[in-house]
Amino acid sequence: MESLQDLGALTGGEPAAPEAAAEDILLAPLADIPRINLREAGEPWDKRRQAGKALRETVPHASHAAWVAPADRPDPVSLIEAAHVGRQAHLIPLRVARMASSPFAFLRGAAHVMAWDLAHTPRSGITVVMNGDAHLANFGLFGTPQRDIVLDLNDFDEVTIGPWEWDLKRLVASIEVAARTDDVPPDQRREATVAAVAGYQHTMTELAPQGPLDVWHRAARADRLDFTGLTIDDDSKAVIAKAVEKARKKNNKSLLASVGERRTDGGWRFRQEAPILTSVDAETREAVIGGLELYAETLPRERRFMLSRYHVVDVAHRVVGVGSVGTRAYVALLCGNSDQDVLFLQVKEAVTPAHAPYLSGMPDAYGDHEGERVIYGQRLLQAVGDPLLGWTTIADRPFYVRQMKNMKGDIPVAGLTGQPLIYFSWAYGALLARAHARTGDAAAIAGYCGRDRQAALRDALADWAFAYGDQNEADHATFRAAIADGRLEAAPDPEM
Repeated sequence: MESLQDLGALTGGEPAAPEAAAEDILLAPLADIPRINLREAGEPWDKRRQAGKALRETVPHASHAAWVAPADRPDPVSLIEAAHVGRQAHLIPLRVARMASSPFAFLRGAAHVMAWDLAHTPRSGITVVMNGDAHLANFGLFGTPQRDIVLDLNDFDEVTIGPWEWDLKRLVASIEVAARTDDVPPDQRREATVAAVAGYQHTMTELAPQGPLDVWHRAARADRLDFTGLTIDDDSKAVIAKAVEKARKKNNKSLLASVGERRTDGGWRFRQEAPILTSVDAETREAVIGGLELYAETLPRERRFMLSRYHVVDVAHRVVGVGSVGTRAYVALLCGNSDQDVLFLQVKEAVTPAHAPYLSGMPDAYGDHEGERVIYGQRLLQAVGDPLLGWTTIADRPFYVRQMKNMKGDIPVAGLTGQPLIYFSWAYGALLARAHARTGDAAAIAGYCGRDRQAALRDALADWAFAYGDQNEADHATFRAAIADGRLEAAPDPEM
């Protein structure tokens, strides 16, 4: 990879400072009731970049470096227990076991803990539609309607409006924590966190002057990643090629062979694998089918027509993830032209995002249904999305719906070391910048971040990631101690 100090260096003098206050110039990420005004021009991108740069005087880059837990910081176990309220009680011990398995698994499940911590750090003053949970394992591969495989963010349960740097801080913290788990030396861990910030800076600088249409059409095809300024090494190519090949083999037919079995009458049903995949009672089955019929109303008409050619043949409950364990997550098996023409839909409960206590949230027009919040946020942040995304309500609880595992895959986080760790850290920083540029003010963020030959922000966030890695280790130890003394119950995980 090229020297990080050389990536994306631009030339040219700096224009005069903006006359108006920065907050009067920056673009808002989302309006409550968007009104289109095609008669008036907004502020030029370079003026907004200068407004973003001016915010450094109020919140310097160096202010992001330190992490010292405030004296009134809540007990992390208490924050996690509060997040369990409303979940299925019999699955909480499984969630506890998954979080206890490693510091990285704990970080994944402790979004509420980190949300409190981020809320007590300096804010740049620039907001975006933020992912809310942009850790290393929430980037992955998925298929487009054209059957290409793209690399992008792939989990949006925590999406909301907030500071762009909260997503970037969660990303660099996750890189630090995951690399510690793999015994990566401190200097290589720092190189990886610096690379993530450099990827973000470089990409935001590149996108700042571009038209919104160009920004929205940016997608990263996994078989030909084209991050400007980033040279892919042979080892990283091999990681991608293997992951893409595996993702292409994941389709509805292969999933049917994996999780389905024939009934005595010859039809299909889910194969029970308790506690991960379990049957539901007749009442729940009918409720889920009814919820899917309601969900169809949230699809565009042409996709609703396509969905009408299928019918549900079975419904099961399926445990997913780390942070999501305990929420209600169903999977529906549908058949179309024949019992070999199958479609799997995941119907997942949408809960209040972890950052909700500290941010104003999505505008009322989009945020009154948590499932709609998730899907609208995903549509905003992903360059290419699942054509069957939608939302519904089941038993007065909000859910969202998406295809399950169709051409989906991931980059193996465990074991990433050396140049692949640096490459994917840079790439994920770049992908996060692309997502933020779709709704945020890319010019202002680029102005605040500085061109990527400037090291101040990179060094500050690398320092912060290291400090938060220590905090996460301490919280993980506290969590495990709570299990040992009986405060928390952990159940054996059949997938571990």
